[in-house]
Amino acid sequence: SYFGDRSSCAENADALNLTSSSSLRGPTSSCRGGTPLSCGRAACRSHSPLTGYSATSSSAVSADAVASVIVAVVEGRGLARGEVGMASIDLKNPEMILSQFADNATYAKVITKLKILTPLEIIMSSTACDAGSTTKLFSLITEHFKNVAFTTIQRKYFNETKGLEYIEQLCASEFNTVFMEVQSKYYCLAAAAALLKYVEFIQNAVYAPKSLKVRFQGSEKTAMIDSSSAQNLELVINNRDSRSAHTLLGVLNYTKTPGGSRRLRSNILEPLADAETINRRLDSVQELLQDEELFFGLQAVISKFRDTEQLLSVLVQIPKQDTDKSAESKITNLLLLKHTLELVEPLKAALRSCNTQLIKAYYSSLEDTRFGMILEKITSVINDDARYTKGCLSMRTQKCYAVKPNISEFLDIARRTYTEIVDDIADMIAQLAEKHSLPMKTSFSSARGFFIQMKADCSTCPNGQLPSEFTKVTKTKNTYSFTTADLMKMNERCQESLREIYHMTYLIVCKLLNEIYEHIPCLYKLCDIVSMLDMLLAFAHACTLSDYVRPEFTDTLAIKQGWHPILEKIALEKPVSNNTYLTEGNNFVIITGPNMSGKSTYLKQIALCQIMAQIGSYVPAEYCSFRIAEQIFTRIGMDDDIETNASTFMKEMKELTYIIQNANDKSLIIIDELGRGTSAEEGIGICYAACEYLLNLKAFTLFATHFLELCHMDALYPNVENYHFEVQHVRSSAGNKEKIAYTYTLSKGSTEEKNYGLKAAEVSSLPSSVILDAKEITSHIAKQLLHRQKSTPEMVEQRAAYQLAVRLVQTARNSRLDPDSLRMYLKGLKKKYEASCPTAGKDEER
Repeated sequence: SYFGDRSSCAENADALNLTSSSSLRGPTSSCRGGTPLSCGRAACRSHSPLTGYSATSSSAVSADAVASVIVAVVEGRGLARGEVGMASIDLKNPEMILSQFADNATYAKVITKLKILTPLEIIMSSTACDAGSTTKLFSLITEHFKNVAFTTIQRKYFNETKGLEYIEQLCASEFNTVFMEVQSKYYCLAAAAALLKYVEFIQNAVYAPKSLKVRFQGSEKTAMIDSSSAQNLELVINNRDSRSAHTLLGVLNYTKTPGGSRRLRSNILEPLADAETINRRLDSVQELLQDEELFFGLQAVISKFRDTEQLLSVLVQIPKQDTDKSAESKITNLLLLKHTLELVEPLKAALRSCNTQLIKAYYSSLEDTRFGMILEKITSVINDDARYTKGCLSMRTQKCYAVKPNISEFLDIARRTYTEIVDDIADMIAQLAEKHSLPMKTSFSSARGFFIQMKADCSTCPNGQLPSEFTKVTKTKNTYSFTTADLMKMNERCQESLREIYHMTYLIVCKLLNEIYEHIPCLYKLCDIVSMLDMLLAFAHACTLSDYVRPEFTDTLAIKQGWHPILEKIALEKPVSNNTYLTEGNNFVIITGPNMSGKSTYLKQIALCQIMAQIGSYVPAEYCSFRIAEQIFTRIGMDDDIETNASTFMKEMKELTYIIQNANDKSLIIIDELGRGTSAEEGIGICYAACEYLLNLKAFTLFATHFLELCHMDALYPNVENYHFEVQHVRSSAGNKEKIAYTYTLSKGSTEEKNYGLKAAEVSSLPSSVILDAKEITSHIAKQLLHRQKSTPEMVEQRAAYQLAVRLVQTARNSRLDPDSLRMYLKGLKKKYEASCPTAGKDEER
């Protein structure tokens, strides 16, 4: 449904010379004609612009069930190719976000940002898909977003001058610093111009002047998680069941408002990369955990807020044509605004005794006098007891009598008429009940209006049937619903009277809204405060259900007895805990172990803990310290990767290429089972080459593999550490077969389970002669490899010196030990060095 009716939308389309064509899909698609805007059928069918506020449920989980973001994307041409501008607006939230950045040939940043936004529709220039010259960006977007409506419009609508004019007209005064940020960002301004023009068309409404929040979003203070990694880690969607809550979002989502849920989701997909901001959040979570009264008091207030962003979005849009629906919507939303503003004082009271910097800043923001000014203006016109309620008849009554008496004489007369009709309907049904001696009562639904209900058996009626004057009879169990011709006529009179009331109330509401538009920016503050507090409360709530700890931020990734947060939710008992330790000097860990020993779960656990720390949540561990990651890359082996086929191998190579092209010294890289889609020789070669490339970076890398040849890299590279998952061999009761018992425990060194393929063969039905031959050949090859890769004394000495240097640098940077403890620690380092390097003691200079 539109703000205006469909005919008015069609008139708008004619005025702009708009045409509709089938949705564009795939790189070979071409745009038709020279029309200003070519709109796919899917786009036209999918839109549900906000004619009315639906508040039947405040469920935070269902808040994101329907996509509502429209994104415009434009790329530079010629020498500027690769420079991309984006503008997005959420139909549920009147905030326009602008971005502009240089991307590489994979367009990783564009795809990742679009995945985070989960758009309802993507808009691009028609020149991006001209016949025979489809751009690579267009092809990639249509490939990655096959289920998203896609629309192309003429390039002339991507006009940076118009974009700046729109922003000057619509941006609320409190956010006008954005002008300085975007004045020279031509591509995001061009995207903004096309986006706002298109939204005006599909909504058949314009935003009120100085009512929109506009911000430029750089990528400097957020970490990038590509869409493949988000899927591998099951951050917001479970890979087996999309409806399942077994995701990181599901683990942490104890939010009470849709805004809080949306904020949590966006933070998980794009965590913070600024330690100061993260620590402010952690301080707040800690205070909520320590002050039980604050936690429950604040949670009680926050849970009363409805979808504040969506409410604000509807309030700041002005319909181009007044309709019954738009009138009813405005009245409903004004009542919701009144309800929201009445919660400001209780929210302030809940925060009054807080001590942390972030919450104190929110308390100060709530002292803004504009909240009181808006509420005062509303209560001067709207009845004090008028409020949003559940139930269609109850809500109809609230809207009907929302405006105080004596403000409009005609409105008062119309309401008296409406009251008389409703009373007449009740009297008429009472008379019918008496006439037929049946237990009738008056009922109401938005679809039928007033109708009659009766809980009785028809056997009490004459001839066992309802009287003939009752029509449209339906039966549900033992309840009959029906009406009469007279009742239907009275319903029509009632509706006509109601339309008059709504129209006159709407005029008063519009006048009132015009008076408060100048104060709208304070409501953006309120949206931000409520959603952030809701998310922080969710973090605190999650801590009360599990033994999470507060993370620290250093130059080290150290997790003591950490466990997998999603697995904990799924499993009946707490998962096995493991330690993790990476530093700049030991930044590359190779992990080995048999299938199903826990490698993939452990790798995902590290990434999930890193993300939890960077969004300001506590972490499932006994102690944890993290280095801020600017990018998080994961290449996790799926079950189907075991099959050796070309498509799997190509997928592996694409993911590896993406990591190599985008990783830097501050990345966290997780690679699992690389090279299994090809032969063993090629797999080892690819893994070895990839490891050597990544070793040149200071990125923290965890590399799980079945290729045990890679374990010898620690002899060549002192920053490589080997770890493995332990297994135990258990004899069956018969004593002739051996089973593997998984401990899921990580230990230092490479795995001793060097031939678990052969052990699997032993318990199979393969002939013993084949197994003996396989063992002999394997032993011969292993001896050759071991001889080639054996460490020399010089290599052992260099590695020991390197490890000592790393520990000394770490101690100098991070030590909090007192002098005596520090002296003891340094003596311990010396002994460890001498033990690992026998020649050290002979050289006094060492």
